[in-house]
Amino acid sequence: MSAGSKTPKVGGPRSAARLAAVQALYQLDMSDEPKAKMVVEEYVNHRLGQEIEGDQYVAADANLFSDVVLGAWERREEIDGTLTSCLSSDWPLDRLEKLIHAIFRAGGYELVARPDVPTAVIINEYVDVAHGFYERTEASFVNGVLDRFAKAVRT
Repeated sequence: MSAGSKTPKVGGPRSAARLAAVQALYQLDMSDEPKAKMVVEEYVNHRLGQEIEGDQYVAADANLFSDVVLGAWERREEIDGTLTSCLSSDWPLDRLEKLIHAIFRAGGYELVARPDVPTAVIINEYVDVAHGFYERTEASFVNGVLDRFAKAVRT
């Protein structure tokens, strides 16, 4: 979309919440002093559904956004432990790009803590997020790892 365009971003409020959650988790991971509640408040009050650099973003589901960010951040050690077992031995956790890691944490949190959301929906949503930043190879990687993660945590 070109700068100055007023066309809303594609996707519904829940998709927008997931995208924003990945961005917030990335921000927390890059911060020297991460404070998840402050980041959530910043996004809810100043970013979700706002016009940023000429683009109007879809209003995100603030409750889902907050749940995913705070839950994934609080449970990041647990999620990373499961994630480690889903990666191949030649691809350790510290080799992941920070953004891919944020996608895995958000998706992993939903797979662990949101049994009300079907597995296929969670995986598809986070593969879509990956497509927004990466080429097909990385999105396929996200799909495969989240599928293994789901098999490890859901019956």
